Amino acid sequence: MSRIINILIVTLILLAIDLYAFQAVRTVMHNSGIHWKRFVAAVYWLISLITLSFLWYVVFFDFYALPKIIRVNLIGALFIFYIPKILIIVFLFIDDVIRLVKWSTSLFTKTSMDPTRKTISRSEFLSQAGLLVSGFIFFQFIYGMIRTAYDYEVRNVNLLLPNLPDEFNGLRIVQVSDIHSGSFTSKHPVEKIVEIVNAQNADIIFFTGDLVNNISDEALEYMEVLNKMKSKNGVVSIFGNHDYGDYYTWDSKEAKEENLVKLENIHKSLGWKLMRNTNFLLGTEGNQLAIIGVDNWSNVGHFPRYGDLKKAFAGAEHARVKLLLSHDPSHWKGEVTRDFPDIDATFSGHTHGFQFGFEIPGLRWSPSQYMYPQWAGLYKNAKQFLYVNRGVGFLGYNGRVGIAPEITVIELRNS
Repeated sequence: MSRIINILIVTLILLAIDLYAFQAVRTVMHNSGIHWKRFVAAVYWLISLITLSFLWYVVFFDFYALPKIIRVNLIGALFIFYIPKILIIVFLFIDDVIRLVKWSTSLFTKTSMDPTRKTISRSEFLSQAGLLVSGFIFFQFIYGMIRTAYDYEVRNVNLLLPNLPDEFNGLRIVQVSDIHSGSFTSKHPVEKIVEIVNAQNADIIFFTGDLVNNISDEALEYMEVLNKMKSKNGVVSIFGNHDYGDYYTWDSKEAKEENLVKLENIHKSLGWKLMRNTNFLLGTEGNQLAIIGVDNWSNVGHFPRYGDLKKAFAGAEHARVKLLLSHDPSHWKGEVTRDFPDIDATFSGHTHGFQFGFEIPGLRWSPSQYMYPQWAGLYKNAKQFLYVNRGVGFLGYNGRVGIAPEITVIELRNS
């Protein structure tokens, strides 16, 4: 029942957005012919009806019974159609504020007594401006689905770690994160990811979580591709918040637990070393490098805390350099820098850079920054580093605008 109430609330909110945004369409088309007006209105509300119907389908039917290509694109449609409408509303709100000020002012003038005075009409200029801006964003979303989502960018980062043993000087780490296999509709993008990763000639690969969206079966069709991801020391992996199945309605607690065991076995079958609050050491005694992996631990309220860094750290105390894989970057300031000052570098993902924003030299912005101060790229606190990978996959909106999918090459140096 609570789920139905939540969907009902969301539906009412989206309908309110539809109604308000439609005022801009009506204003711009006020001089158009009646048949053209009816056609545009029919298309506008038909798209809204289809999109909203999808929300209610999920309530009463099995979401995963739909073909994947329909699932992925219907979820993307919610973003593609409603974010531009919200932008239109911004312009309409400005227009309404202006109209309110004019109306309030007219109450104190003689003109307010004139019965022939016309009402203050909605500004056609602001309506047109809102439609132009939202139209631009709409086509950016379309382009982001077709092209940017698969325009993988290799980012090179040098980390200076003074305590790094000489035998690890120049160690090449390739970080991949947030594959979200349940969002892909073909193997080709995943093949491209693996091809790019293998071309980097990595000493070790770090996968920092979210192999799937909700259920382990999403990864099955990509196993024959992902198992080709190779490095000299293999692939080290951790779970992300989506890997636990917390966002899926399970028939029982046991079914959810079985799903997680199955995902563990998938990592094992891929030949990946899954780290669940554990560590292992590389190198000779006295010159060791510790690789530590934790389950998801978030410092943001609604995300889970499964990680136990104290447990994961045990046995790594005497390593010269300690590298941590932790999916959620809020873990860094929430616990790592506070309680584990000798962890040299943390590798995270999770944010995707919100899959929306811009990054130009000297200036970058994404909605992610309002929830995660460390949302993409390299950060430093005293002698500790954090690198937040922007992810190679996508979730919800099946594209990217301004934030390219990322494969990171981190080279460790001691001088």
